[in-house]
Amino acid sequence: MSGIYIFSENIAVATELITAGLELKNSMSQPVVVLTTNSDDSSGYFAAGADKVVVLGGTNSWPESYATAISDAISCQQASVLLVGATARGKDIAAKVAAKIQAGLVTEAQSVAVVDDEIQTTRMMYGGLALCTESVSLPALVTIPPRTFEPPTPGDNQGELMTIEAATDERITISDVCPIEREGVDITEADRLVCIGRGLAKQEDISIAQMLADKLGAELACSRSIAEDYHWLPIERYIGISGQKVKPELYFSLGVSGQVQHVAGIRDSKIIVAIDSNEKAPIFEAADYGIVGDLYEVVPMLVEALK
Repeated sequence: MSGIYIFSENIAVATELITAGLELKNSMSQPVVVLTTNSDDSSGYFAAGADKVVVLGGTNSWPESYATAISDAISCQQASVLLVGATARGKDIAAKVAAKIQAGLVTEAQSVAVVDDEIQTTRMMYGGLALCTESVSLPALVTIPPRTFEPPTPGDNQGELMTIEAATDERITISDVCPIEREGVDITEADRLVCIGRGLAKQEDISIAQMLADKLGAELACSRSIAEDYHWLPIERYIGISGQKVKPELYFSLGVSGQVQHVAGIRDSKIIVAIDSNEKAPIFEAADYGIVGDLYEVVPMLVEALK
């Protein structure tokens, strides 16, 4: 049985991947099958449009130990494609599975389609300066970052639930877990963001940006230098190629020049608004709306208007 298989240890990411799977289903006329280690998640996958859910019944609670089980499952079922969420764990698992079944692997794909009986993907390179198109013969593995696809609209779809015994790698154990202590919200989940850059003269002036954020119902974010050089905001609020990648409905930048490393983290924003005193700032090339002006003059006027 061929099929379009999906795996992620994160149920939200796996649900997003069903959207990509359904697009492939339209071209390949093959069922969408979700692999999971938790049977409780199956109803959500069916509602999202999965035709089948395969529960991997293993004794190890760590996803990393399921690489062999996933390899065996997709080999036995002669899967055409395996879509994996590009989380830290997902990328590790995908690499191991690709090596075990001797299949091609594309990482961090932004799109996936069937062209001439091959899987064709696109992904960003060089911090977003170039778009790379790659084709992989079937069977193919593709990792897709979280929030690349919107989750499907839930329906009343029914499917087949199947449980198979999975041989997990008992050599993989976790002796200790030290959670990251975050200050504030997860900006990757925010619908609106106000981002500050080096156009802000001093730390006390963050209050100006905070006033705008409050009026917009937005969270505060920053460029790399604000977090790593000046330490004005926590590191988890830094947006960029080596920081957080965000996808808000509204991204509002204040004094952010917009170098390519930063733009790589915001390019999926629905609407980008920029304020900068330099009319040649790169941020304006990425912005939907731009204001050339002194943020110390413009922001208070915006706040007043929003009242």
